[in-house]
Amino acid sequence: MGLTSRSLLYTVIFVAVVCVGLTLWLWPRLSGRGVLPLLGRLGAIVVTQLTIMSSVLLAVNSANSFYGSWGELIGKYDRSPGEVTQVTENGGASTTPVDAGKGGLVRNTGTEGLDKSDIPQGPKDKVGTLESVRLVARRAGVMEPAFVYLPPQYYQEQYKRQRFPVVIAISGYPGGITNLSHFLKVPKTASDLIVERKMQPTVIVMVRPTIAPPRDTECVDVPGGPQSETYFTKDLPEALKSAYRVGHEASAWGVMGYSSGGTCALELAMRQPGTFPVAGALSADYKIKNDLTTGNLFGDGEEGEKNKREHDLIWRLQNLPAPRVSVLVTSSKEGEKNFKETEKFLKAVKEPMTAAKIILPSGSHNFTTWRREIAPTLEWMGKQMTFPQDVNN
Repeated sequence: MGLTSRSLLYTVIFVAVVCVGLTLWLWPRLSGRGVLPLLGRLGAIVVTQLTIMSSVLLAVNSANSFYGSWGELIGKYDRSPGEVTQVTENGGASTTPVDAGKGGLVRNTGTEGLDKSDIPQGPKDKVGTLESVRLVARRAGVMEPAFVYLPPQYYQEQYKRQRFPVVIAISGYPGGITNLSHFLKVPKTASDLIVERKMQPTVIVMVRPTIAPPRDTECVDVPGGPQSETYFTKDLPEALKSAYRVGHEASAWGVMGYSSGGTCALELAMRQPGTFPVAGALSADYKIKNDLTTGNLFGDGEEGEKNKREHDLIWRLQNLPAPRVSVLVTSSKEGEKNFKETEKFLKAVKEPMTAAKIILPSGSHNFTTWRREIAPTLEWMGKQMTFPQDVNN
């Protein structure tokens, strides 16, 4: 039986229930004095606890797909990079204001959080650099942490008048930006790809998916609540354009993420193609739902139901005109719960939208899997965006 199979889970739960029943039935018989009754009581406790804990751990793993196979559980991972497959032919590619003050829309925070990050080692003009900042969002009314990776070309004389393409990288929930820099190794991977000329020089901005922690805002403009979509599609680009030499046209902007961050990336691209015409989604879901961590994201009544439908991406493709965007989605045939939905999503894609995919034979919902997908995803995204875009006058 597979590690994530329901038959294994139900079998272990049945065994746990039987062990509890046997312990209750045998306990009076094991109440005597002596070594054997003592060993019997200890054995009953240990076996019962093991079966109960196994049931709980299997249920948690089944729900979250941390490990997809017995091999992964004992540390045997396939670490080879995924391969991008083009699915469709490429076509044409109320708010509370915040005073930016003297610090502007991007505030440098020194080395905050960088001690846990994989920072490219070497001169800035050879490997690039990583900055820790806070982004001021005047419309959404928040100030959010971010890491900004600047490629080596940003510091080279021949590029001093050029604006660079941008990838917004969104972590999963409840993880933060350190997960992107340390566990997923986004800046290190981007630096290596750029040095090897497998990716064009690109600014990468690492952010979290929520602007109202601990609530999971899922990149949604909540009626009467946090304006996450506004933050990502208006405030964030405004702040970055004010402080960095980044492209001013949409063709230079892309968004990517893993898990709920991947869901955000797809949602933002398909709902706001004029801001993010390129998206890379690692292990994403294809619709946003209310749960205990999100609260009511969509509002009540008919308007709430309409908002909920419009955040179902397969429904959008089946009922609304397709946006002019290019997306890449990833999944695994074994170990990921979203594999069937990924196939359904890809079948629903229609012109002028284009899609590519990375489908691994096996791989669970964890960083070991996403590290196999991050390099080909970044490389693919780099080919979709325009550089150099314009001259910095």
